[in-house]
Amino acid sequence: MLADDFLKAFLDEKAEYYNQPAFIESDPVSIPHLFSKKQDIEISGFFAAVFAWGQRKTIINKSRELLGMMDNAPCDFILNHSDKELKAIENFKHRTFNATDALYFIHFLKYYYSENESLEDLFLVHDKNDPVENGLIKFHESFFSLPDAPRRTRKHIPSPNRKSTCKRLNMYLRWMVRKDQAGVDFGIWSKIKMKDLICPIDVHVDRVARRLSLIRRKQTDWLTAVELTENLKKLDPEDPVKYDYALFGLGVIEKDAYA
Repeated sequence: MLADDFLKAFLDEKAEYYNQPAFIESDPVSIPHLFSKKQDIEISGFFAAVFAWGQRKTIINKSRELLGMMDNAPCDFILNHSDKELKAIENFKHRTFNATDALYFIHFLKYYYSENESLEDLFLVHDKNDPVENGLIKFHESFFSLPDAPRRTRKHIPSPNRKSTCKRLNMYLRWMVRKDQAGVDFGIWSKIKMKDLICPIDVHVDRVARRLSLIRRKQTDWLTAVELTENLKKLDPEDPVKYDYALFGLGVIEKDAYA
């Protein structure tokens, strides 16, 4: 058996082990799992993904806090909130994400959902070679296209143009696009293909991927995420991002072995 065959067998086993319903409860993906309506899943998942830095418990708690301010009906709140209801958002803060940012997010989402059914369209481009990279660039430009977009809020939406790994948005796309029998990811978007997704990369995934020689690039940036994904495609060209579960699990849950 070749080395790549050993690696594939190892990562397939780990991906299957972690990609299970039991994974949901302690992960930010639990937030969109609170809902069944497509737009509620999209909106709650978007906020949870944007908040996803730091401890997972804190991310989940702050996401729940914001959704509570929206009466746990995010799409209805986005489209129909009163000024009084919006004022409660002024008390929200998560790390560097504050009321200014929250209010602009709500403002943009109301503008968008008033005319559109799904956030997926904001990520769609005609470029077949780099659909996700250019889709993320398009999303960033569209999201801040309104004239009152605060400059400070731009830092909360990454872009490949800024050489960011775009970990949080790639994770969000994984949630929305991937579809399998495990049911952790939602698979409610079909225009973006699973084979085109880019693997989310954080310090844990980065560390494990380097130990497994899936990354050789010295720095960690957008091109590193692309390099990792290209190597994962050698193991599964149709669903490379399923290995995010394996790398994350090895890096966080089995961290002592892969420190």
